[in-house]
Amino acid sequence: DVRYLGISARNIGKQAGKMLNDEMKKRGWKPEETGLCAVTFDELDTCRERTEGAIEAILAAGFPKDRVFKAPQKTTDIPGAFDAANVLLTQHPEIERWLICSVNDTGVMGAVRAMEGRSFAVENMIGVGIGGVDSKVEFGKEKPTGFFGSIMLTPRRHGYDTAEMLYKWIKDGVEPPPATYTTGIETTRENYLSYMKEQGL
Repeated sequence: DVRYLGISARNIGKQAGKMLNDEMKKRGWKPEETGLCAVTFDELDTCRERTEGAIEAILAAGFPKDRVFKAPQKTTDIPGAFDAANVLLTQHPEIERWLICSVNDTGVMGAVRAMEGRSFAVENMIGVGIGGVDSKVEFGKEKPTGFFGSIMLTPRRHGYDTAEMLYKWIKDGVEPPPATYTTGIETTRENYLSYMKEQGL
């Protein structure tokens, strides 16, 4: 009987997967010559749903399943992702272009650091994180890195919409739906500052 308003982890992941696929096509990469590095943390349902959503979206777009590689991390931070990605890169030295997704921004940042350490060019990495706040570290750097974008969560909408639904339910008897799922905002170096300001971040 409890109403819910919040993110759908899988749908947020799908947004990240779509953003990766769109940028890959824009750059003219051939999927059969590209690898997807999915930095995972399946111990938590939300984390698993995010990466599974990203993988699901990119496979639906025609990306070959045998080019999807999971890199399980022990901790959901930069060092954990760095170590996980390093193992994967050792296993697949033949891949020269990588898409990167993870449960959050720092997971992608760790994988990007691992690839930089192996002399991958910025042009051969496309990383899309989830969260939007930690991405400002990458976007704020003077030169672009392999961290291409992030799906920014929308805290202002969560607070505003929840308060509005409660108000209308109490005052006017307008019962909110059982569940309302929000989407995220696609951010890059070019637009992140305006969206962060808009969200009060």
